[in-house]
Amino acid sequence: MSKKVRNIVISLSLISLLLLVGVAWVLLSERVKFNDGTAVGNTAGNLNNNGLFCEWNGTVFFSNPYDQGCLYSMSPNETNFQKLTTASVSSINADDNYVYYYLDSSDYGKGLGYMQRTYGIYRSSHDGKDVACLKRGNAITLQLCGNYLYYQFFNNQNTNGTELFKIKIDKSEDLRIENYNVNPATCVNGQIYFNGTEENHYLYSLDTTSDSVSLVWDQNIWNPIYDNGYFYYMDVDSHYRLCRYHPDDNTVEILTNDRIDFFNVCGNYIYYQKSSPDTPALKRMQKDGSDIEVVAEGIYKNINATSQYVYFTGIDSNYPMYRTPLNGPVAVTEFATASAAAVANQ
Repeated sequence: MSKKVRNIVISLSLISLLLLVGVAWVLLSERVKFNDGTAVGNTAGNLNNNGLFCEWNGTVFFSNPYDQGCLYSMSPNETNFQKLTTASVSSINADDNYVYYYLDSSDYGKGLGYMQRTYGIYRSSHDGKDVACLKRGNAITLQLCGNYLYYQFFNNQNTNGTELFKIKIDKSEDLRIENYNVNPATCVNGQIYFNGTEENHYLYSLDTTSDSVSLVWDQNIWNPIYDNGYFYYMDVDSHYRLCRYHPDDNTVEILTNDRIDFFNVCGNYIYYQKSSPDTPALKRMQKDGSDIEVVAEGIYKNINATSQYVYFTGIDSNYPMYRTPLNGPVAVTEFATASAAAVANQ
C-alpha cells in the first residue's frame, strides 16, 4: 500500500471515528434522566389553582403575569429572576433535572410572527434550555408521578370530552388511562386521589403502578387535597363548604360553612376564596378551621403558594398579581419584583 493511500485510509478512519464519537455524544446528551418512583411534580393546591407556581429545591418556577405568562425562575425570596420561555405556561411541575409545563403561545404577541400557534406539554432543563415538546394538544392539569406525567387531555373530536392520559418523561409512552375526566393533582405515595365526575363525586384512588381505580370514600366531594393524614375538600352536598376527612378513623370535621370557590392548603394555613354576593373575600384559617381572618376583600383566584409567599390575582385578570407572607401577619402587596423582572427582559 502506498503512503498516499495509507494516509487516505487513516484520514477516513479518523473521520469515521469522529463521526461515531459525535453521534454518541448527541445520543448521550439527549438521554433523559429518570426519577425514582416517588417523585411528585407540584402540590395539589397549586395545580388546582392553574399551577402557576412550583418550588423545587430552592428554586421557584412561575408564570409571570407581567410578561404574558412566560415561565420565569427565581429564589423563594424573589431574587435571581431568569426568563425561561417566550410563551405562556401553566400547570408547572419540576423534578431534580427538569421543569414540565403546558405551553400556549396563542395569547403571546400579535402580527405575522405569531400566526403559528405553539401549544402542548413541554419539558426543559431548569435553565430553560434543552426544550422538548412531549405532546402537542390541549392539556389541562399535569401532575408528575415518578417518571410519568398524568394529564387531562381535551380534543374537540373526542366524544368523551376530557380524558386522563399519561406520558413518560422521555416521550416513549403515551397512554389513555381513563375515558372520563380525572383530576390528577393529588399524588401521594404512588396513588392519585380524585373525585368522581360521572355517576357521583366520591373519593377514588388510582394506583400509578397498575393504573387501576378503587373507591376510597362514598361521599360527594370536590378537589381533594391530602395533607398530613387528612383529605381537605369542598363538600358538594352542603354548598361547597370546606371540610376535612380523616380516613384512619372515618371522621369528618367542618372547617367553615362559607361556600368556597377555590382553596389551597399550605404552610400552617388554608387559604380560600369565600363565595358571597355581599361579602366575598380571600380568607385564611388554621388547618383545624380556627383563627379565620380576611386576607383581601373581593373575588380572587389563582391561589398559589411557595415556601415564603401566597400569590393570587383578581377574578377578571391575571394581573396585577398580589402576595402575602405564607405564615405570620397578613401583609398584601403587589408582586412588584415580577413586574420589574418583566420590564428588564423586554
